[in-house]
Order: sequence, then structure tokens, then C-alpha cells
Amino acid sequence: MGLWDPDWPTAADWLAGDSREGGSRDVLAPDLVVLGVPVSVTSITQPSGCHETPAAVRRRLGVLSTFSSERDIDVGDLVPRDAGDITLQPSGKEIAEAAAEAGAGVPLVVLIGGDNALTYPALMGLAGDDLESWGLVTLDAHHDVRTYEGRPGNGSPVRALVDAGLPGANIVQVGIAGFSNSAPYRRWCEDAEIDVVTAAEVHFGSVEDVLVEAFDRLGLSVDNIYVDLDVDVLDAAFAPACPGARPGGLTPGELFAAAFLAGRDRRVRAVDIVEVDAAADIASRTVDIAALCLLNAAAGLHERIM
Repeated sequence: MGLWDPDWPTAADWLAGDSREGGSRDVLAPDLVVLGVPVSVTSITQPSGCHETPAAVRRRLGVLSTFSSERDIDVGDLVPRDAGDITLQPSGKEIAEAAAEAGAGVPLVVLIGGDNALTYPALMGLAGDDLESWGLVTLDAHHDVRTYEGRPGNGSPVRALVDAGLPGANIVQVGIAGFSNSAPYRRWCEDAEIDVVTAAEVHFGSVEDVLVEAFDRLGLSVDNIYVDLDVDVLDAAFAPACPGARPGGLTPGELFAAAFLAGRDRRVRAVDIVEVDAAADIASRTVDIAALCLLNAAAGLHERIM
């Protein structure tokens, strides 16, 4: 973005570990690990360019700073490690292994998708043999409990996790949209004891109240929480690169608040940012939202550990 200004550090330089003056920093013990998961072959809507999004997010970090004016927090104080991208169109096994490695020994790992199918193997990899000790909070317009055969797609990660042994009572879904789901799938969620909060219910109160209550309730029975930020939870007007977004969804400000709260909560070990098709974006509007979700999660982490 033009000439380098030492008083205006970019988020891209921060993530790369480049201080310009001191060179690359020691990231043997990072505060935050960022992992790109360029998967799109599992998308219900084809063709999908979701695999282009991790690289697009990194590019847009070059026009964003490390300072949150709203919260007076500089994420430049954190030591990040960019773990790069998994191989293009990775298998579920590759995603699970990479997520487990990225999340080992760090307060927070942020996975940049890619479509929502990554949530299932990523959580499975992080949880290992202790899935029942994890909770899942999704911000999503959809229940994601479609039936599937073989590898779960981006419409079925929640169902696949329940099938694998994650108790439905350990799942909270926030932002579920009207006329974007079916009655049988809603009944399936109810039977599984999944807690469902619709977009209309979020608007009636605040996303902050909803998430604090969700984290506190899950914290009574789980040790770790995985937060899935499906960007199609937004009102379609804000997300031209999200084919699943519809009118009536959340605002970007609400999604950024959710990302911040996820980063701040000590029980949240992982956040994913998914369902942005960078190839379909307009003027980088949706990719910017994904990048800002990453930075807001980092700002929350700053408040957690600093």
C-alpha cells in the first residue's frame, strides 16, 4: 500500500512477523497461529472459489492496521505465527492433522477457509480422543445438519460431529436464518438437544449477551470451545461473496463483536472463518470482513492474555 510508514504498521507485516526494523521475530512460542485451509470441493454450491480466500485475506491485511480504535488495542503486541496454507483442496485427514499441529500449545488458532466442511475435521483433529470435552458455537445462517455419504460437505459438519460423538447439548447455533433451513433439520437439532438462537432473536437483544451466555453455559460442562464463524450469517447486503447469505442476517459489527468475544474467552481454543468465495467478491467487501474477523479475534486474545 505505497511507501512504508513506521507509524502505520500493517496487519500483513504483523502476521508475517516482519517488524521492518528488527526483521522476523521469534515465533517458537506464538500467542496466535493462523492456518489457511483452501478447500472448496465439498461445497454444495459449485463451482466455488472458497479455496482462494486464505490468500485473498492475507493480501487484504496489507491495507489494514494492527490497531483497534474502538477498543484501544494494538494486536501488534501479540506474537503470531502464520502456518501458511494446507495443500490445495486438502483431505479431511490433512485438515485434522494440520489443525492439531497448529493448535498444540497455543492459546488460540484461527483457521481461514475455505468452505464450512473444514469445521468437522478441524475440531476432530484438535479434540483427538476427547471430543466430549469440547463445545461448538456456530454463527451461521444454517443448521449444517444435512445428511451425507462419505466425506461430510459444507452443509453437514454439525451433523457429522454429532455422529462422531459430540453431544448435541455441547452445541450452540447463533444467527439461524428464516426460510433458509428445513423443518426436518430443525427437528433433528431439537432432538439432538442443540441450542438454537435465530437471527431475529439476536436482533431482539444483542450478540454480546447471546455469546456470553453461550460460553458460560458451555463452560459448565466443557473444557474447550471451538467457534465457527460462517460469514453467510450476515445480511446478504454485506456479503456478496457468500452464496448462502440472505436478507435479515447479522451485521458486520455483530460478527466482529462475536469474533472479539471468542478471542477473549479463555475457553475458546479455535476459531474458523469460512464460506467466503473470494472469486465472487465485489471490491473485496466480503474478504475484508473475513480479515477483520481475524483481527477482532486477535484483539480479543490481546485482552485475554495481555
